[in-house]
Amino acid sequence: MVLWCPDWPVAVTGHDPEEPVAVVEAGRVVAASAAARRAGVRLGLRRRDAASRCSTLTLLPRDRALEARRFEPVVAALRTITPLVETVRPGMAAFDATGPTRYFGGETPLARRVAAAVWEAMPSARCPAPAVGIADGRFAATLAARRSLIVPAGASADFLAPMPVGVLDQPALSELLGQLGLRTLGELASLPVEAVRSRFGPDAVRAHELAGGTDPQPLRAEPADPDLAVSVELDPPAEQAETAAFAGRRLAADLVGLLQARGLACTRVRIEAETEHAESLCRHWRADEAGTGGGLGIDMLVERLRWQLDGWLAGTIAEPSPTGGLTRLQLVADEVVPASGHQLGLWGEMSDAELRARRGLDRVRGMLGPRAVFTAALTGGRGPSERVVLVPWGEHRPADDHPAAPWPGHHPRPAPELVHRPALAAEVRGADGVRVTVSARGALSAAPARLSIGTGSWSDVVGWAGPWTADERWWDPSARRRRAWFQLLTTSCGVDVAYLAAVEKNRWWVEATYG
Repeated sequence: MVLWCPDWPVAVTGHDPEEPVAVVEAGRVVAASAAARRAGVRLGLRRRDAASRCSTLTLLPRDRALEARRFEPVVAALRTITPLVETVRPGMAAFDATGPTRYFGGETPLARRVAAAVWEAMPSARCPAPAVGIADGRFAATLAARRSLIVPAGASADFLAPMPVGVLDQPALSELLGQLGLRTLGELASLPVEAVRSRFGPDAVRAHELAGGTDPQPLRAEPADPDLAVSVELDPPAEQAETAAFAGRRLAADLVGLLQARGLACTRVRIEAETEHAESLCRHWRADEAGTGGGLGIDMLVERLRWQLDGWLAGTIAEPSPTGGLTRLQLVADEVVPASGHQLGLWGEMSDAELRARRGLDRVRGMLGPRAVFTAALTGGRGPSERVVLVPWGEHRPADDHPAAPWPGHHPRPAPELVHRPALAAEVRGADGVRVTVSARGALSAAPARLSIGTGSWSDVVGWAGPWTADERWWDPSARRRRAWFQLLTTSCGVDVAYLAAVEKNRWWVEATYG
């Protein structure tokens, strides 16, 4: 059985489904409310394209930590029905329905019981109703959940047969199969498995199994290999999630290193914790939704550990928060596969220097707090100050997921050496001593002749280029921003210095200095 909470990234924000709302990550829409979809907003659209389709659309940044924290009560509610629940991702969970089906008198009563229990645990009564799907395997049950279907036993292959190969979530393979005339899962399943293996490789073999209704990684409660577990004692006990997560990164690195030494990848991890009052906590997290991809890496393990710790310490009605601090953490590779689909670098995933740097940053973060250490990440933007964001160390870096896409009107290379935050107030005047202005059409009132930054002395402008104009969010009067950039080469006391200056609302600013 797979439980699916539709539009979960939107649902956790508290907005009504009838409000046009979209959640954006890395510049693209990753979730949209029902009202937004009716207005033409689709997943994968760029921010600008989504806003152009719906003038009243509210765009919100994605908060993965909030999604996981709000999903914890849902998982706790499911654990009142069955003990082994694995979280595929915030908004989706799965469990083996064999035992609960017998206990509750059939699949339909079980589905009703699950839907009712989850509805009571939802963060808001305005959230879309949860959906449940039951099939022979997790992959088929996931697709059944999106249709709120119960697939009869043994009928998963027939249920999957007419579906397009795109549901496998393997774009490269789906494109190749389409070029060969294989457009449905049924057509893929009809091929001999040996021909698929020799022509397409191991990923296609897993896809072939899924297309035929066979799940290569079924849900089952088997004991994990005790050698594939790492743990750490927390002394003093950790009262906050951030303190415990500090030790979690080292655990994640140790577990991944242990698996790599054996040529394995973890597809399901069991997170365990103990408190100073002998309370035991346990949750399962899966690597991916379709079950066809690679394993959990270090960053993915740390991310899920932090989400889970936040959920535990916040507490739920079904499972209140621990009464004492955490004294022990353990990560168990609950399900592993051969690491054939992941090519490591020549010397592993990261160098010794990078590992030492990561551990050093973790140590500083653990001593000074979660907002004490930041790293820079590149993102989209026009001005240099907009293209770099500072992300707290250990948190999700959405900027790194941003695709390399052109930004019309962005500042050209070379990049400046020093970016001023905030920008420095400046004055630019012409040869007549009057401040230089820029019209709405980009015309200058006079050529720049002198520059003064702040209360500093005047420098002669011996060369300049521009303006590069930008008119942003013109459709929103409250947020509209019009700027014009200039490159100014100045000289003072025989020293030449180049600046990136901008004029906005007839005020000049120096945004950056060139080396």
